Amino acid sequence: MSYQELAVKDKKYIWHPFTQQQEWEKDEDLTIITKGKGTYLYDAKGKRYLDGVSSLWCNVHGHQVPAIDQAIKKQLKKIAHSTMLGSSNEPAILLAERLVKMAPKGLKRVFYSDSGSEANEIAAKMAFQFWKQTSPARPKKNLFLTVREGYHGDTIGSVSLGGVDLFHQIFGDLLFETLKVKSPLDYPSRKVSNEKWLKDCVREAEAVFRKYGSRLAAVHMEPLIEGAGGMLIHPWGYLKAIRRLCDKYDVLLILDEVATGFGRTGTMFACEQEGVSPDILCVAKNLTGGYLPVAATLTTERVYKAFLGSFESTRTFYHGHTFTGNQLGCAAALANLDLIEDKAFLKGIEEKSQMLQEFLEPLVAHPHVSDVRLRGMMGGIELIRDKKKNVPYGYGEKMGYQVCALAKQVGVLLRPLGNVIVVMPPLAISKKDLSYLIEVISMSIDQATER
Repeated sequence: MSYQELAVKDKKYIWHPFTQQQEWEKDEDLTIITKGKGTYLYDAKGKRYLDGVSSLWCNVHGHQVPAIDQAIKKQLKKIAHSTMLGSSNEPAILLAERLVKMAPKGLKRVFYSDSGSEANEIAAKMAFQFWKQTSPARPKKNLFLTVREGYHGDTIGSVSLGGVDLFHQIFGDLLFETLKVKSPLDYPSRKVSNEKWLKDCVREAEAVFRKYGSRLAAVHMEPLIEGAGGMLIHPWGYLKAIRRLCDKYDVLLILDEVATGFGRTGTMFACEQEGVSPDILCVAKNLTGGYLPVAATLTTERVYKAFLGSFESTRTFYHGHTFTGNQLGCAAALANLDLIEDKAFLKGIEEKSQMLQEFLEPLVAHPHVSDVRLRGMMGGIELIRDKKKNVPYGYGEKMGYQVCALAKQVGVLLRPLGNVIVVMPPLAISKKDLSYLIEVISMSIDQATER
């Protein structure tokens, strides 16, 4: 089908996520992807683009990866899907074993779902139910402590745990109450030292624990870096301090590694960098290499055992989805993990993250760049209208989108977070393509901010 035919049908039938449809319908140059190869995408007009945003942070090895393609084809010859309610399947069993073996210490059980939002919502429901069923039961522990600017997805439960007002403020009346502490983001431009800022953030969190510890079910947070909130980096030591507080006050720690897991920040899981193991871990995105929607919520035996009992006890975790533990997705994940666990792969990420840091460093001096934040292969470049007076670009100016539109013209697909240009290339990107990506981003920032 021709580009024009597809564009007409798209505008007639599709409602796109996080998209102002009124503007989309006026766009005469829609990006309609028809195929992918390596770290490149191709549209219906035949134009090639570098996949600079990893197809929304989930592509690991590129597109049409032979090992993953073959694993899916092999599984497809057996069966595509059967329910896990009342039965099981081989790929799901093998993947669960694999995840437990590679996960942070203490995580022993795997509950499958279809997306990061669901993985986080499941984690919250597990924590809530856990305290009602643990021995002795502590039903008053029903509050969650979360971090402002955190993002855990778009279902109502995960929105309640999040803190990005731009996305979710309108749904306030639908959400359950949570306690929030300020984001411990580590801005180099702050007027205080990182050490003092860390102490202030930990002190604020500790005050909440002292006041509400007997009622706190869990702390729910992203480790090291908050993604959709603007690539906000936490100072070293914050995660470990929160773990200590959770231990002291007997509070569960839930870590959302949907964006950070499987090598994105330089280690298999971000929490490993501070030697922290959570009670519940949420993963998705990179789990299948960007192929199919599989997510997982991992828990300790302590959490798991609180749900055991006779049939009539109703201690069951009553949660599930049609495609939970889907065979094709689990087969893709197993093949993806084979590639990720190769020692050379993580070493390559380390080398490319250092290269990325060197490439991005000069942008700190740009008159319209207020900050450059990076952890491994996950980062953001924050734009600002007036650096000296600390005046940001207005939301309606769409500066981030302008930068991405210019990058698209020269064959790089990006997706901003407001005034933050996201830097999240496929983990297997070549050094040559990584160099080109940063060159295009830098050039596009120059052109957009000079207008």
